[in-house]
Amino acid sequence: MPAPPAKSESANYFGRLLTLVWLSLAQLVRAPSHSRRAEAARRSARHVLLLVVIVGAVIITLMYAVDVAEISLMPPRGTPGLWWVKILTDFGKDEYVLSALGVLLIVVALTAPALRGVPRATLLGLGTRLQYLFLSVALSVAVGEVIKWIVGRGRPFVGGKANAFNFQHFAGTEAYSSFPSGHSITAFALAFAVSAVWPRARVAMLVYALIIIATRLVLLAHHPSDVVAGALVGVIGAMAVRYWFAARRLGFAIDRDGTVVALPGPSEERLKRVAGSAFAP
Repeated sequence: MPAPPAKSESANYFGRLLTLVWLSLAQLVRAPSHSRRAEAARRSARHVLLLVVIVGAVIITLMYAVDVAEISLMPPRGTPGLWWVKILTDFGKDEYVLSALGVLLIVVALTAPALRGVPRATLLGLGTRLQYLFLSVALSVAVGEVIKWIVGRGRPFVGGKANAFNFQHFAGTEAYSSFPSGHSITAFALAFAVSAVWPRARVAMLVYALIIIATRLVLLAHHPSDVVAGALVGVIGAMAVRYWFAARRLGFAIDRDGTVVALPGPSEERLKRVAGSAFAP
């Protein structure tokens, strides 16, 4: 007699799981509904234009005045004492960051169908914010890969000498994929996204992003202009995804002047209570 109820509960769980996944995807692609999305779009466009102009000027200046001098000061590739820098730099690798965020999303998706009421809503709120983080990094990295392929800038000392203008456009090889820095894109997209959702983490995330770009320079993986360009791509990518979410009232709202603001999210205490109830025997 116990078998039929168990099967029924299992079927109900998987039914709720499939419904949850479907609704999560549907809300991401539904038509925008926020009444002030046009104001937010104009404000975001102004900020992006300003960023591109200012940071673009910095990138050009670095190419002409700093890149060669900076890479000439770095220790040679393969220096044994840099093993700890190689470990640090992996915290900005897009495969690792996206995998970690993906695992968290899967955990939320698998746990939420077993909950009800406030605990379920709390966990789904966290899931929406994790979706924002994941898509911010994924979009930024994808755009960065296209730019790398088009620009085809040689990494430091590729070709045998320090040359900031060593290009093979559309080369598609690792040696000529220096601009922009993929680690910098990942670090700054994640830093911006986390700071947008949890403003108190802003300083910690900025320190994280700066450490990642410093490791790329020390390891002679990139020129200074490469990491600055990566930061620009990462920030703009995260801004674009934030606007997409705000226009659909997902985790963000839009003020009257077009400012995108984070909606109150699940507190740490509430998440601990939800975790306790989800994994309690």
